[in-house]
Amino acid sequence: MTKGHLHPLTQFMRQSLKYFTDLGFDIAEGPEVETEWYNFDALNVPKDHPSRDIQDTFYLKDGRVLRTHTTAGDVRVIKEQKLQPPLRLIIPGRCFRNEATDQTHEHTFYQIDGIAIDKDLNLGNLIGLLDGYFKTIFGADIETRVRPHYYPFVEPGFDLDIKMEDGKWREMLGAGMAHPKVLKNMSLSPNEWQGIMWGMGLDRLLMIKYGINDIRTLYSGDLRFLKQF
Repeated sequence: MTKGHLHPLTQFMRQSLKYFTDLGFDIAEGPEVETEWYNFDALNVPKDHPSRDIQDTFYLKDGRVLRTHTTAGDVRVIKEQKLQPPLRLIIPGRCFRNEATDQTHEHTFYQIDGIAIDKDLNLGNLIGLLDGYFKTIFGADIETRVRPHYYPFVEPGFDLDIKMEDGKWREMLGAGMAHPKVLKNMSLSPNEWQGIMWGMGLDRLLMIKYGINDIRTLYSGDLRFLKQF
């Protein structure tokens, strides 16, 4: 009889979480059905931001949304659990985007979101943390770089890229220093605390690690594919 085993996404999720928990991060969870405030407003996403359109977000009849990122859990977890810094949280889970599916896009996917809040955190701490993660996942020889990028919930913000075998750079995630408005929405003083935040899609990272060229394969249930892991 053939034995079952964990889905490759589950295996990769556990490997990723272990890197952060070994560094003292606590795993937290947020709901998949989220309020518009936690998903957007609490993260400084303006009312006219394109991500809030029905072309990008699944809205329910009661006004709630299917969360578009696990970043939605940052403010919720800290406020509801009345957590006080210093703190380190890693929030994994399933997310949803209202978009057409193809080789590189799915309406359902998995993310890991991270946040740490302390007195003296800076971009150097964040870049070093993320560089260490990618070296753990892809090997010690992997090269990373950062580029400035705007995200509403961080200031300053950046994208982190890794260098592929063909010499080209590929974007992996967005990150930055927690925006003062986001800290205020957590009932924390931005004059007293500094936060680092990042979020990454696990499906994309898994595809790169194992050379998978179609994201839909991960959700197909095809045993010929799954038995390879």
